[in-house]
Amino acid sequence: METTELRERLQQGLVIPAHPLALTSGRRLDERRQRALTRYYLAAGAGGLAIAVHTTQFAIRRPEHGLMEPVLSLAAEEARRCGRPTVLIGGICGVTRQAVAEAELLRQMGYHAGMVSLAALAQATEEQLIEHCRQVGQILPLVGFYLQPAVGGRLLSQSFWRRFAEIEQAVAIKIAPFNRYQTLDVVRAVLESGRTDLALYTGNDDNLIADLLTPFRMQGRECRIVGGLLGHWAVWTKRAVEQLRRCRDEGSSADMLALNAAVTDCNAAFFDAANGFRGCIAGLHAVLQRQGLLEGIWCLDEAEGLSPGQAAEIERVYRTYPELSDDEFVLEHRDEWLGQ
Repeated sequence: METTELRERLQQGLVIPAHPLALTSGRRLDERRQRALTRYYLAAGAGGLAIAVHTTQFAIRRPEHGLMEPVLSLAAEEARRCGRPTVLIGGICGVTRQAVAEAELLRQMGYHAGMVSLAALAQATEEQLIEHCRQVGQILPLVGFYLQPAVGGRLLSQSFWRRFAEIEQAVAIKIAPFNRYQTLDVVRAVLESGRTDLALYTGNDDNLIADLLTPFRMQGRECRIVGGLLGHWAVWTKRAVEQLRRCRDEGSSADMLALNAAVTDCNAAFFDAANGFRGCIAGLHAVLQRQGLLEGIWCLDEAEGLSPGQAAEIERVYRTYPELSDDEFVLEHRDEWLGQ
């Protein structure tokens, strides 16, 4: 996929789930279920996949696990099989040397863009961060990533995002600070840059429907957040596709604002907001296990699991919002996806 086509597809607005990691009880890659997850997302109507990101678990990169390449390869293979263009975005971590190496790997494996995490550069100046992004962008189109500090991100100024928007290789920004002020910093930066080919994607799982409904207007210019690249959309993905379509077709209304509140309530349970997001990955696994797509909720870190009371919260939102789950869709197709 050439960069021009990539930009066009991203600007259309896509559902891009952040892809989880399927493990056996021995905490080894469960290839069959990993493929099944990818097949689920593609069958649900996702227009892209984000692999090797926070939801996939950054620990896949550690030598003792050695899962970076296998996980990237499985997703790319299933995407090619599905018969329609799918935007493949790979996570990029580490200091510049590691980030450049990961960008090279993604390019070699047929990925279309790299989403750059700046968590490893916590002490770097914003000038150094921009140079870091430029170097990665020489290899692969860039997706900027504003990650909330609660899960490893750092605060970034409006001027940083203004300069990021000037990087020619930038194709999108995932806005995920879970903060309205900082979300506006990114929007303002893009509007001031004059870029109309830089797609904005919400990663604000706590406000995602409202993000998709809002027209942002400043000094006679307007832009919108066109799609989502989210861990929350790794579950109930069929409904996410429908919700994005409703945001486009229906616009803002009391019903859509009510939907925003309902989705946020569900996300609080899945992401373990009550406990500082400690169970955010295990919470997604719990939903996928309930649907029969995962065998268990295991993470690479044995200490990582559901927080006390989180399972009850997930059960509560299932009872409260049955219309938001896609359990029937999964049940209908699960055996097919789990087949070889």
